[in-house]
Amino acid sequence: MACRIRHVRALSAPLCAVLLAGCASTVVSLTPSPQAPVCERSATALVLWAPEWRPEQKDVAQREAAAAKGLQDFFGSSGCFAQAALRRMQSLGATAVSAQRAAEAGRFDRVVVIAVRELGPVVKLLSSAALVEGGTEVQLHVSILSVPGGAPPRAFTVHWRNGGPGVLRGVASLPADMQAALVAALQPGEAVR
Repeated sequence: MACRIRHVRALSAPLCAVLLAGCASTVVSLTPSPQAPVCERSATALVLWAPEWRPEQKDVAQREAAAAKGLQDFFGSSGCFAQAALRRMQSLGATAVSAQRAAEAGRFDRVVVIAVRELGPVVKLLSSAALVEGGTEVQLHVSILSVPGGAPPRAFTVHWRNGGPGVLRGVASLPADMQAALVAALQPGEAVR
């Protein structure tokens, strides 16, 4: 019996190495698509955000901290807007957004509302020849409101996934994943100067 256990352990290390050495790819979908860039480097923006987790969401505090860090890092370094003020809201209902917008009237060119609906690692067992398929996923609902008399409001959803067969991730990459999803959604690389 001891021989069999050692033999299984000897096979486990190479199998684990194969499972963990997967190749990741990124898939982004915008609905509706295509979307014009949200970023405008000469504009100022009030960014209101809140999580809208599903009822059975696990590790809410960790995910919310990762979302906050990703948002702060993105708006602090992307050059998306000339100035962006980030505000965490308890709710993104129409009444709450209108009240915040009225309180900040005249200070910003637009209001960007971001609902974080998914942010986390994904693992599927036995879903492919590699036995494990995983990665991370971010899903955001973005609404853009201009000052009165400006462009009409618009809204869209971004679903960002990075992973593949043999890929396993934890929560450490979530702030960077949040930033990557924001780049795909708001398109700072195409921002108007």
